[in-house]
Amino acid sequence: MNGAMLPDHEKSAVSKRLRRIEGQVAGVHRMVEGDTYCIDVLNQIAAVQGALGQVARVLLAHHVDSCVRDAFERGDKEKHDQVVAELLDVFSRYARLGPSRSR
Repeated sequence: MNGAMLPDHEKSAVSKRLRRIEGQVAGVHRMVEGDTYCIDVLNQIAAVQGALGQVARVLLAHHVDSCVRDAFERGDKEKHDQVVAELLDVFSRYARLGPSRSR
């Protein structure tokens, strides 16, 4: 499925966040190479994950507001079923990324 593109203002904001995340990831790499204390590295990784989560929320909100809304409004059952399946797949993937419940 080829979704609608982000509006320019959202695309610009997402691009800015992604550039910042690139810098954070490079920082994590430097921390590992520099033998930085593990907890400090893990804290920075958590910050990167949080920043990526913010980008994902923007993209998901846009997708729901454009692609999913369009599929429901058109009344096309096949398209409707497709976007629901895609959302369930995405939610399933994100649920697996959560913290582990066992050690």
